Amino acid sequence: MLTIGQLAAYAGVTVRAVRHYHQIGLLPEPERDSSGYRSYDAAAVVRLIRIRTLAEAGVPLSRVQELLDAAPEEFAAAVDQIDQELRAEVRRLQEHRRRIARLAAGDSLALPRSVVDYLDRLREAGVPAAAIEPERDAWILVAARWPDAIDEMMVDKVRQLDDPRLLRFYGVMGALADGEAGDDVLVEAADLMAEMVEEAAARGELDQFGEEFGDRAFVTLLDTFAHDAHPLVERLQELMRERGWAGWTRLEKLAE
Repeated sequence: MLTIGQLAAYAGVTVRAVRHYHQIGLLPEPERDSSGYRSYDAAAVVRLIRIRTLAEAGVPLSRVQELLDAAPEEFAAAVDQIDQELRAEVRRLQEHRRRIARLAAGDSLALPRSVVDYLDRLREAGVPAAAIEPERDAWILVAARWPDAIDEMMVDKVRQLDDPRLLRFYGVMGALADGEAGDDVLVEAADLMAEMVEEAAARGELDQFGEEFGDRAFVTLLDTFAHDAHPLVERLQELMRERGWAGWTRLEKLAE
């Protein structure tokens, strides 16, 4: 007869594991002998080895009892089901690994690929980080609010990068955020913005995403975020009003 330590050693598990199996009912706990010790026989070793083998194969402990008591056909069916569950878990973990790998780039956190590519284009064009970071966070909000429209929005934004004035505008905003420019540069930013907005309105492109940006509460949220991220946005809005435009996230022509 074996002590609990010998049982554990012969089955290749720890004493702690044996006690846990006792506690959850997988391994019957023998009565104590006259000396107050529990002793185990060969059948206990065999059962413990079977438990260990199933657990190491990935069978949840909650299913081990079912398999230990199953007839051959039931055992095969249960194993097949567990295998399918493990395959699904493997796929889920692989997807997590892909997402974690994407997060290494930083921008991929909560952003779709189209937005990440757009931000990379801005960096390649030399746009300062001070201008890109608030832009990135704003797109996180937009992508979460309109996941089905974000890729189309990015197509339009990438097209706009062909206009050197937009890149100049980003550069100016970055310089302003870094405190490297004065009011004259802010006026330049307003002039660039007004010029591009006037042309977009003339082409009928200003309200391209009017349905999405008709959500006034969300537009207000984005405007507030822009004000908090860039203290000069409020002053820039004042300059834009002087040029006939109101708003920020959604610009609207003021009545003449």
